[in-house]
Amino acid sequence: MAVINADYAQAVPGVQVNRYCGSGLEAVSIAASKIMAGMTNVTIGGGVEAMSRVPMGSDGGPWAQDPQMAFKSYFVMQGISADLLSTMHGFSREDCDAYSAESHKRATHAWKNGYFSKSVMPVRDPLGMVLLEKDETIRPETTKETLGALKPAFKELGEKWGYDGVALMKYPQFEKIHHIHHAGNSSGIVDGAAAVLLGSAEAGKQMG
Repeated sequence: MAVINADYAQAVPGVQVNRYCGSGLEAVSIAASKIMAGMTNVTIGGGVEAMSRVPMGSDGGPWAQDPQMAFKSYFVMQGISADLLSTMHGFSREDCDAYSAESHKRATHAWKNGYFSKSVMPVRDPLGMVLLEKDETIRPETTKETLGALKPAFKELGEKWGYDGVALMKYPQFEKIHHIHHAGNSSGIVDGAAAVLLGSAEAGKQMG
């Protein structure tokens, strides 16, 4: 759809990748792999997320909904998985909050100094009016203290709805899962899109 909407020539091929949150990165990886394999000289890899229109879990599938599949794979939702991973690798609530606060600080600095002025494209309506021109999820006022006041998002789901038990069946070497993720140190429920133009050194020289 992106190739068609961009008015590229009919001979330009395209492929759609669905790897959930990692789809854009996977597309860029595939694009780079094609160049490395000599299959093409120039490619574009990217992704789009529209969670306001396509909420999490709306694509269905048996993984979460079919008991036979869910039980065999020890299915738990992403938030529980994030808390499990932080428990396994020793990341504390303070570690994640500090990382998140620093991320917002650096993003704020980057926006103020125009680091992305050549990379970010404004969204316009059919009349050309700007609807959106900056990242709305950057919160300059974020600190470790403000993040520390937020409640863990997945603690109740894990402890009261049995997801912790399912995860610990798979990883019995851990006694419990420490729930440290919340809205302030997790990825946002957002809309966004990005694309990367990749090419071989030879193609770069030919195009100047």
